[in-house]
Amino acid sequence: MKENLVYFSFVISFVIFVLWTSSVKAKGTQYVTCGSALKLMNVNYKVRLHSHDIKYGSGSGQQSVTGTSSKEDGNSYWLVKAGTMKQCTRGVPIKCGDIIRLEHIATKKNLHSHLESSPLSGKQEISAYGDSKGEGDNGDNWMLMCHTEFWRRDEPIMLKHVDTDTYLAVSGRVYGNPINGHSEVVGEYSPSMPHVQWITTDGVFIHPNDFKALHHAHTEL
Repeated sequence: MKENLVYFSFVISFVIFVLWTSSVKAKGTQYVTCGSALKLMNVNYKVRLHSHDIKYGSGSGQQSVTGTSSKEDGNSYWLVKAGTMKQCTRGVPIKCGDIIRLEHIATKKNLHSHLESSPLSGKQEISAYGDSKGEGDNGDNWMLMCHTEFWRRDEPIMLKHVDTDTYLAVSGRVYGNPINGHSEVVGEYSPSMPHVQWITTDGVFIHPNDFKALHHAHTEL
């Protein structure tokens, strides 16, 4: 009987939480927040930032990062975190000028760059790097470049690599096998080029009240 009551309480709590988060999604938070999982689309080439457990055959040999035109591919989700050796509070909007990391959800590796040439265009290589806990190094740090106080979901942004002063971009070159049809993602030295801008598409955007609502539901029960 006691076990049934506990289970029933959990179900009620979960339903309340789902209804709350559905309400939040309907109204929509206008900002990208710490802890959000999102997809980024290149404004110029209309491809989504993507990675997968396929390593480069040249350069660093690290996990490859590409652009894909597929809207449904789950390997295009990235977790927004604070820069290396820093912390951010889940649900708090990311400020323009903040240093952040993007962790690839499926493989736990961070968006990374370094002084290696990219495979197709010979620009700077972009890779995914880190251990199974999402820990990498200073090459995972990116500065968020935007024009308002906070990172708005509907606003094009740029990501500047802190170590090398290059900008996350798409070269326009396309890979063959084993990642046929994927676009080359590179580090671009000029911020004035059109292919350095990205915009948030779909994702799960953490709202501070999500956690308060779930805690309140458990407390009431």
